[in-house]
This record gives sequence, C-alpha cells and structure tokens, in this order.
Amino acid sequence: MNSATKTQPQTVRILWTLIVIYAAARVLQVFPGKIPLLAIVALHVLPPMAFAVIHGAMLYRLRGMVTFIAICLFAGNIFENLGVRTGFPFGHYYFTDVMGPKIFAVPIFLGLAYVGMAYLSWTLGALILGGLGTPLCGHRVVTLPLVASFIVVAWDLSMDPVWSTIMHAWIWRGGGAYFGVPVSNFLGWYFTVYVIYQCFALYLRGRALPVNPLPPSYWPLAVLFYAASAAGNLLVAIPAADVSVVSDASGAQWKVSSIISASVLTSIFAMGTFTVIARARIADTKANSSHS
Repeated sequence: MNSATKTQPQTVRILWTLIVIYAAARVLQVFPGKIPLLAIVALHVLPPMAFAVIHGAMLYRLRGMVTFIAICLFAGNIFENLGVRTGFPFGHYYFTDVMGPKIFAVPIFLGLAYVGMAYLSWTLGALILGGLGTPLCGHRVVTLPLVASFIVVAWDLSMDPVWSTIMHAWIWRGGGAYFGVPVSNFLGWYFTVYVIYQCFALYLRGRALPVNPLPPSYWPLAVLFYAASAAGNLLVAIPAADVSVVSDASGAQWKVSSIISASVLTSIFAMGTFTVIARARIADTKANSSHS
C-alpha cells in the first residue's frame, strides 16, 4: 500500500467535514442577524474552495488545481471588474459592502466563489459525459466546458435574484426581467465560465491521470456537495423577515415569495436534474465495472 492510498481515509474525512460546514452555513442563512452576514458569506465561499483544492488534487494533482484556481481567479476577476466598469459581459451593476472588502470593484469573496462552484460543476459535467479515468481528449475537450457551463448557470439562476434583489449584495442598475436581474447576466455567466473551462480543458488535453486508485466515495462526494448547494436554496423558503415586497434599482417591485419560489423551483428542476444524472452515471460506471 503506497502513501497516497494510506492517506485517503483521512482525506475523505476532511472532505466530509467541509460538506458539513457548508451545509451548516446554508442553515445559518435562514437566521439573519444571529451571525454576522460576512461570516455567513465566508462559510458559503471557503468550504467549497477548500473542497475543490483537496478533491481536485487527488485527480489532477496539486499542479493541476493550482492551474485551475489561477484561471478562475484571473478570468473571474477580469470579467467581473470589466462588467462593473463597462457592463460587458453581464450587464450594468455594482457591488455593495455586503460581501466585504474588494479588489478594485469586486469583493474578494466573490472572486474566490468562482473556484468552488466552478470545480463542482466541472466534476458533474465530467460525470455526465463519461470517460472517467481517461485523459481528456477528442470532442470532450470542447463538450465538457459547454456542459459544465450550463451546470454553473443553473446555480446562478437559483441564487442571483436572492443575493441581488433581496439581499442587495450587488445592484443591477437598470433592474431586469428575471426578478430584477437582466437576462444578459446569465449569458455573461455562461460566457465567463466557458472561457475558464475551455482554458482548463486545453491545459488537461491528453495529460495522463494519476495511477493511484481513487476512494469509492470520490465522485459521490462531489455530487453530494453540489446537491447540498441546491438543497440549501430550498431553505430560503422558510420565512425569516416581514418584508413581502422588494424593489430593484429601476423601481420595479417584486414579491419576495415569487423570488424565493423561482429559486426553489430552479434548484429542484435544474440543479436537481444535473445532480440525478451525475449520480446515475456513477451507478452505471459501478455496474459496468462489476460486470467486466
């Protein structure tokens, strides 16, 4: 038994711990005022990022994850700062102080948030397309970035109106058709994460993967973390404030219950769909392995 195999149980325990911490943070979101909002933001961002680093390094090695993080932080911050200053590619908006200190015009935590959810969505995309345990090559160099980008946008559809229109973490200057969020935001998100994924796919193309066997829980843990994010969105349906109507920057009024309902439905039928398909892929892979 090599050293990598010996450390797997401890690594799996750490990954489980990060999922539990993140799940607890989603519960705390239901009770605003009990814990500083910035602490809740940090607990939403840092556990997924740590999970991505540890989980990803097991397959792509530390060098691969450093590359992924560098691409996420560089591209994410470039496009977010560009968006704030010019409106491209998301639309015209600005960040408030809800998410804490900024680098230029973008909160530090937002830049870091790209890493965790981008990695989880990439992993689900890899599961859905198949070819696990083989080098990234052929059509998957392009199709994996395309599929993973859809998975990220499903997450953004579920959370953007809550964090912007209700919580005012960022403000859309002209409001928008989707509960105060412009349609351009989601097109911009797809474009941004696609650029990130395509750069990473080109880096991985043809590279050999580690020969050490991954623990049985390796793939299910990533799916569980993404599912925990979707389930956490369902908790916002628990009434936590007396405010029933909110206004966006254009003056349009939106029912809080409608925004929350949209978040819940998107979490179930969009994020939930990707979760179920990815989990089914794991089951199929196990079944095929047992029959071979």
